[in-house]
Amino acid sequence: MSAVWSASRAAVKRRRVQTFVIGLVVLCSSVTVLLALSLLSAASGPFDRAFAQQRGAHAVVAFDSARVSDERLVATVRRPGVEAAAGPFGQAVVTVPEDWLWMGPGALTVVGRADSAGPVDRLDLLAGRWASAPGELVLNWPVGGSPNPKWLGQKLRSPGAPTLTVVGFAVSMSKSANAWVTPEQVKALHPASFQMLYRFTAPGSEAQLQDDLDRVTAGLPAEAVIGTQSHLTLKQAFSAQAEGYLPFMTLFGVLGLLVSVLIVGNVVSGAVVSGYRHIGVLKAIGYTPNQVVAVYLTMLSVPTVLGTVLGTLVGTLIAEPVLRIAFSGIETGTASINASPWLSVVCLLGLPTLVLLTALVPALRAHRLPAARAISAGSAPSTRRGLRVQRRLSGSRLPRALSLGMGQPFARPGRALLTMAAIALGVTTVTLTTGLTGTMLAYGESGKGEGGTIHVQVGSEAGRQTPPVLGDGEIERRLRAVPGVATVTARAFTKVSLAGAGGTVFVDFYRGDRLDSAEPIVQGRRPTGLGEVAAGPAFLAQHGFAVGDRTTLHLEGRQLQVAFVGMLAQGNAQAMEATWQARGVLAPQAEVIEYLVRLAPGADAQAAQEAVAGIDPGLHPQLKEPGNAATTTVVGFSTVFTVLLSVVAALGVFNTVLLNTRERRRDLGMLKSIGMTPRQVVLMTVTSVAGPGLVAGLAGIPLGVAAHRLLVDHVGFIAFPESMKDVYHLPQLVALALAGVVIAVLGALLPARSAARLTIAKVLHNE
Repeated sequence: MSAVWSASRAAVKRRRVQTFVIGLVVLCSSVTVLLALSLLSAASGPFDRAFAQQRGAHAVVAFDSARVSDERLVATVRRPGVEAAAGPFGQAVVTVPEDWLWMGPGALTVVGRADSAGPVDRLDLLAGRWASAPGELVLNWPVGGSPNPKWLGQKLRSPGAPTLTVVGFAVSMSKSANAWVTPEQVKALHPASFQMLYRFTAPGSEAQLQDDLDRVTAGLPAEAVIGTQSHLTLKQAFSAQAEGYLPFMTLFGVLGLLVSVLIVGNVVSGAVVSGYRHIGVLKAIGYTPNQVVAVYLTMLSVPTVLGTVLGTLVGTLIAEPVLRIAFSGIETGTASINASPWLSVVCLLGLPTLVLLTALVPALRAHRLPAARAISAGSAPSTRRGLRVQRRLSGSRLPRALSLGMGQPFARPGRALLTMAAIALGVTTVTLTTGLTGTMLAYGESGKGEGGTIHVQVGSEAGRQTPPVLGDGEIERRLRAVPGVATVTARAFTKVSLAGAGGTVFVDFYRGDRLDSAEPIVQGRRPTGLGEVAAGPAFLAQHGFAVGDRTTLHLEGRQLQVAFVGMLAQGNAQAMEATWQARGVLAPQAEVIEYLVRLAPGADAQAAQEAVAGIDPGLHPQLKEPGNAATTTVVGFSTVFTVLLSVVAALGVFNTVLLNTRERRRDLGMLKSIGMTPRQVVLMTVTSVAGPGLVAGLAGIPLGVAAHRLLVDHVGFIAFPESMKDVYHLPQLVALALAGVVIAVLGALLPARSAARLTIAKVLHNE
C-alpha cells in the first residue's frame, strides 16, 4: 500500500493542473447538489413531521350555524372514513381596528376551545397559558422563533365586542384559527359558524379527500358548508416558494455533475494515454496491474475528496441563508427549517463514489496494457487515427498551420469529444444565465415605466408619523398636476378573513390608472368589477385557488363574494388585488396609504420627486428601483456558477491541449526543424480546439435555451409573461455561438505558447 501511495503522491505533484481542475469542478458540484438536496428535503419533511406531531386536521370545515345544528355536526364524527374529529367549535370574526402587535388592521378569526389538546389539532403553547376565563385570548404565532413575552397582557379592543387580553401564544400547523378563547367567551362574540376538524383514514390525494368530505357532509342542508381548508393546500403553501427555487438549483447541480464526469473522464484517460511509459515502468519494477489501477484512482481521489469536503462545507454554510430566502414570507408554524446532516453525508460519500466510478473505465486500460508495449509505445499517438482526414486537409489551400491544427482532433477523437462536451455544457450554462438575466431584469423593469415610477407613502415612512394636511382627492389632483406625471394610482388595503379558513389575508384596493402601473397580468385579466380580484402565483398556490375560482371575504360583519379573474406575475403571497368599489363594500374606512406616480418618458425624475414632496408634509416620495430579492438571488447565483463552469470548461481545454502538446513533442520538433515559426505553432494549437469549440457552442445554445424555458416555466413564486421569456435575439445568439470558441481559445493559449517556446534541442534531448 505504501508503494501505491508513493507513486500516487508523485503523480499528483506532476499533474498539478489536472489536480486543480478536478478539485474545482467537484467543489462546484458538491455545493449545488447539497443546495438542491436541502431544498428538496425542506420542501416536505419539516411540515410532515410537525403536522404529524400535532395530529393536524386533514380538513378544517366551517359550517353555517344558521343552517345546521351542532348536534347534527357531532353525528358526522361517526361517518365512514373518519379517523378522528374535534368540534364543533364556535367561530367568530372580530375586528382589529388599528395596528396591533405585529398585525395590521382587519379581521381576526376567533374559535372557542376549552383547551389546546384533543384528538385533532393539538396546539403547541409557546408562551403564557391557555385561556380559562372570559376576556382571555390566545393568539396563533405563525412564524418560526418565539413570541415576545412583553406582548402578554396586551388588550384587544374591538368595536362591538368585549375587551380581550392576551394570555398566551400557541401554534397550529392546521391554521385552524388566528386566535382562541373559551367556549363561553366565543358566544359573546356572536359566532356565525361552527368549525369542525377532521382526520381521515386515507387522505392521500385531493380526490380522496373530497370523497371523504362528501361522505361527511352527506345529508346536511344545502349550502351548510361555507368553506373548507385542506392539509394538502397547507403543505403546498409551505413548500411553494422553495419548490420554485428547486428546478433552478437542480439544473445547475446536474450541469455540475455532468461537467465533473466529463472532465474526470478526460483527465484520467489523458493521464493513462500520455503515461504509457510511466505505466510500463511501474509494471517493470514489480507493480501488479491492480496496483497500477490503484495508483491512478488514488491520484484522482486526493483532489476529489478535498473538493467534496470543501464543497460540502461551503454548501452547508450557504444552505441556511438560501433556505431562509426560499421560505421567506411562509407561515412555518412549529416546523424547523434546516438542512439535514444526512445530506452532507450523502454528498461526502456519493460524489467521490461517482467520480471514482467514472475514472475506473479509463484506468482499466492501464490494467490491460503489457509493460513491454507500454514502454515501447512512449507517448506518441497512433498514426492510423485520423490519417485520412489529415491528408485531405494537407492537400487543401488552407495555410499549413491551419490544416495541421484542424486535423489534430481526429488523432484523438474520444478526447476531442469529451472536450467538446465540456465546452458545450459551458456554453449551455452561459446561454441559460444570459436568458435568466434578461428575464429577471425585464421583470424588475416591469411597471417602472420609461420615465420611472415614484412611490409616495402617505402619513408614515421609515418610522416617521406625519399625517397629511390635504384630503385624498386634493392630493391626487395636485399629483396629476406635477410636470412630467403621466398617471397616478392610489392604494388602500385592509385585512380580511377568507370563508372557511382560519387565517387572514390582505386586500389591496386600487383607484386610478392601475392598468399603466400594475404588476403584469399573465393569465386572465385585471379586476374591473365589484366582485373581481387578482393574485400572484404564490397566493393562489398557498391558498388552493386558481383563476376562475370563487371565495367569500369577511370583515366586521360585512362580506363580499369574489372571483379570481386574473393571475399577476408575482404579487404578495398573502395579498390579493381588488377594485376601489370593493373597498366601499368591505372597508369604507380604509385610507389611502400610497400613491404610485408614473412619469412620462424624458421627465426629470428628481425634479418630480421634489415637487411631490412639496405638495404635503405627509407625503414621502421615493423613486422605484428595478429588481428585487428574487432577481438578485437568481441572477447572482447563476452568474457565479456560470463563471465557475466556464473556468472549469476552459481548464478542461487546457488539460486537453497540454496532453496533446506533450504527446506531439516529437512532431513539434520536426515541424520547427523544417521552418515552422513559433507564431504558426500557436496558430496550429489554437486552431485544433477552435473548430471543436465552435461546434460545441452551436450545440450548447439550444440546450441553454431549452433549460431557460424549463426554469422560467416552473418558478413557483413568479409567473412570467411570454414577453419576458422571449429574450434571445440574433446578436445574442451569434455571441453565444462564439462563446464556445472563446472558452476553447482561452484554455488553449497558455499551452500553445508553451509549445511555441519548445526548442528543437530540448525535443532531441528528451528523445
